[in-house]
Amino acid sequence: MTISGNARLAGVMGWPVGHSLSPRLHNYWLDLHGIDGAFVPLPVAPEHFAQALRILPRRGFRGVTVTVAHQAAALQAVDRVDEPARRIGAVNTIIMNEDCTLFGSNSDAYGFRAHLLASIAGYDTSSPAVVIGAGGAARAVAVALADMGAREIRIVNRTLARAEELALALGGAIRVVDWSGRGRALEDTGILVNTTTQGMSGQKPLDLDLATLDRRAVVYDIVYNPIETPLIRAARARGNPTVDGLGMLLHQAEAGFAAWFGVRPEVTEDLRAHVLAGLGGR
Repeated sequence: MTISGNARLAGVMGWPVGHSLSPRLHNYWLDLHGIDGAFVPLPVAPEHFAQALRILPRRGFRGVTVTVAHQAAALQAVDRVDEPARRIGAVNTIIMNEDCTLFGSNSDAYGFRAHLLASIAGYDTSSPAVVIGAGGAARAVAVALADMGAREIRIVNRTLARAEELALALGGAIRVVDWSGRGRALEDTGILVNTTTQGMSGQKPLDLDLATLDRRAVVYDIVYNPIETPLIRAARARGNPTVDGLGMLLHQAEAGFAAWFGVRPEVTEDLRAHVLAGLGGR
């Protein structure tokens, strides 16, 4: 489509940013809806991040999404944040207002929840959950599970202190499990979520034996490159329902696109296929 001088602008800020699928995702929606707009990659080094954020609205930008490299800094750089961003401790979506003020939000918890419920019919939201990892993604997943009503969330991480820090920050029905007890932690759980990079292309597979996991339990891996991780493959082989990480990426982008371009988009199979092609179909 033709982009005019009045095009609405948004982008993704990161360092690096070349790997991001966000331009492919958002520009698909722009073309689909015939919107005069563009979504562009914005490589910005950490030391220039706060300054760049303040310049962009003066250059016509409606907002940005930020990669992990800038999400903690974005929480401090914006003027206001929503409650999910405050609880998670990171901002992944920024809305730039006409007065150049910046509103930060975090849509990762929404993206996780929306994709889970769309993928697994009749999922029991109150069932105990196991979350592997204790980083920013684990925080978002734990917030989503808590808000869905999980009666217990077991955080399992190689570094126990990080898991304890997460549990202290979020409170509620979170229990920390030492890495050596990860197998026992799977007993009677309704969902297992991997939030680490283990299993990603170039990384070692997640070191986790599923023997104690109920075959009805959902296995959700937020990694999407490859789309079928060793964990997902092992879970499918034993009959567990599985959810890959691509849908979380797609759903978390909905709110930002709506705020920047004025249309609430839908996550469809055509969109998924288009974005997946950006990974070489993997």
